[in-house]
Formats: sequence, structure tokens, C-alpha cells
Amino acid sequence: MEQLMNMVEHLWLWLEKGGLVMVPLLLCSVIGLAIVLVKLVQLRHHKIIIPEIVQIIKSFAGPADAEMALRVCRDKKGPFATIIKLGLENRDLPADGIREIIEDQGRQETRALEQGLITLETIAAIAPLLGLLGTVLGMVDVFNEIASAASVQVNQLSTGISKALITTIVGLSIGIPALVAYNYLLNRVESLVLDIEKHAAILFHKLRRLSETPVNGDIQE
Repeated sequence: MEQLMNMVEHLWLWLEKGGLVMVPLLLCSVIGLAIVLVKLVQLRHHKIIIPEIVQIIKSFAGPADAEMALRVCRDKKGPFATIIKLGLENRDLPADGIREIIEDQGRQETRALEQGLITLETIAAIAPLLGLLGTVLGMVDVFNEIASAASVQVNQLSTGISKALITTIVGLSIGIPALVAYNYLLNRVESLVLDIEKHAAILFHKLRRLSETPVNGDIQE
């Protein structure tokens, strides 16, 4: 435990050498980590693509199934349940009307799934730039000290430069994982959207066939 505390203390002292730019960098790291953790929980496949609804869509055969599916969708939350519920609630509309409702709601739900990813992408972009800014400011301080000193030792110069490079190291250490996480989460969102579209399309075609099926009294000889 004591060794761990010493490591944390040394790390904190090392970060303090980065100056004021370390404040927004640390803020970026905290926000970025929070977004990644939240999205990893939110974008779990079984939480978005609810198995019970998928099973009902696969076995959907008539009006009785529609009512059962509606009850399940109303009990569940999430983009998939909302889209399927709207399709079922408007199943008496013409095919084009059902399609338009599903597509409109799908765009809204996609935006909700992507919420927070723009912030993560921004962090991935600005963290290295903030690190570079900190390094430039640190180099300015080093050169000011050189200009005001009568003589400069090599070890003093190297120490000042190493301090100036700390922010660049931290900025890259934040930006690179943030970019990787952004691409991974965006790919997961796109995969979930494709799955939602697939199941919604299956339901749409079944609803259309159901609406086109004549009842017993309407069958012409």
C-alpha cells in the first residue's frame, strides 16, 4: 500500500509540472472516461435489441400477435421497442404511411443512440492540441530563462524542456484512447441501427401482407 501511495504521489508531482494546461486536460480525461463507461452500458446489444420483441416479430402471424406485441413493447423501454410500438399502433395506415413513421422515428432514435459521441470525438481532437499548447508555453518559459540567465547549464535546459513536453505526453495519452473508443462506439451504434432496421423491415412486410390479406367475406369467387 505504501508503495502504491508513493507511486501516486510521484505521478501527481509529475503532472503538476505541466502547469495550468493540465487542468483542461484532466477535465477532458474525466469527461471522456465518463462518456465511454456510460455508452458501454447503454449500447449493450441485449439491452437495445430486446429478445422478447425479436421473438414476437419472428412469430408474428395475425392481429392477435399484434396486440401481444404491443403489450410487450409498452412494457419495455428503448429505441427498438419504441419503433416497433409505433409500427404496430399505426398498422391500419397505408404501407407508405407505416414506412414513413418507422423511418422518422428511426432517425430520432439513432440520434439518441449517438448522444455523447460528438463530445468524445471533440475530446479526441482537442486533447493533443491542448498538450501541444502546454508544450509551446513551457518552451517559451525555457527560452525566457535562457535569455535572462548569465549562463545556462545543459542539465537545466534539458529539465525545462522535459517539463514542457509533459503536456504533450498527457494530451496524446488522452486523445489516442478517446479516438479508439469513439470509433468503437460509433461502430457499435451503426451495428445496432442495422439490426433495428432489419427487424423493423421484417415487421413492416408482415404488416403489409396482413393488410393485403382479404377477410373471408371479401374473397371473390
